[in-house]
Amino acid sequence: MYNAFFGFTESPFNLSPDPTFFFRSDQHEEALANLIYGVQARKGFIVLAGEVGTGKTTMLECLRDHLEAQYIEFAFIFNSRISTEQFFEMIAYDLNLPCERTSKTEVLFALNQLLVEQAQQGRTVVLIVDEAHNLEWEVLEEIRLLGNLENRNGKLLQIILAGQPELDRKLDAPNLRQLKQRIVLRCNLRPFTLRDSVDYIESRLEKAGMLEQTVFPEELLAEIHLRSSGTPRLINAVCDNLLLTAFACEQKVCTMEMLDEVCTDLRLEWPGSRRSRGRLADESFERAPY
Repeated sequence: MYNAFFGFTESPFNLSPDPTFFFRSDQHEEALANLIYGVQARKGFIVLAGEVGTGKTTMLECLRDHLEAQYIEFAFIFNSRISTEQFFEMIAYDLNLPCERTSKTEVLFALNQLLVEQAQQGRTVVLIVDEAHNLEWEVLEEIRLLGNLENRNGKLLQIILAGQPELDRKLDAPNLRQLKQRIVLRCNLRPFTLRDSVDYIESRLEKAGMLEQTVFPEELLAEIHLRSSGTPRLINAVCDNLLLTAFACEQKVCTMEMLDEVCTDLRLEWPGSRRSRGRLADESFERAPY
């Protein structure tokens, strides 16, 4: 809606995980390098963890682009609230296995055949599971057993589990200690620093066609970082709404008043906000002795 007004070639703050807009902060660059290394070196189990909105899915999209460019077979499980039967059916569908996809036994035979064939060609196969913190215990156990497939050169199936910090806590459970011991690489995504937030916003604006941004004053950038807690997804939501508000007001520069309005509409909480202070006061009242 506002693209022509600001001279953008495309929307700079879409919430979809578009690799084109992947921002290579130090931590994201390191995490992506570790994922690629883990696959190439046949390390087996890799965990990518991070809070909601820190860029895990975008990272996986970048990894998928790399795998496709290298002609590496992979399955991507994007809906983790599945049964064991559905899990094997999704693997068979993604890898196009020539078998009865509703039969676990046939899927395993066909999968093993594919892994062996790829290994003979010096290649590997990758299983990516997003939102892995939602996986049922039985499915996690099946994933652990798939990790046992190996030859003298390494694991035949590289398994990447991506999820929120609850995934790490889930893997600490006593009944998953065998799976935890098999994890050889861990990548953790954290919220941006102020410098990263500013660079991130300017990078997205540049990729959308604004080479030198003049929309967000310096003090507003710092406030966006504070109110979004440095979370990329929230930064996108705030900036997108700011641009829409400025467009509606026919202004080319966003203001603090616009940011206040946007944060109220999005119901954001941040250190020092009235909503945050009110919530803390309510909690203190509830804990107060009588």
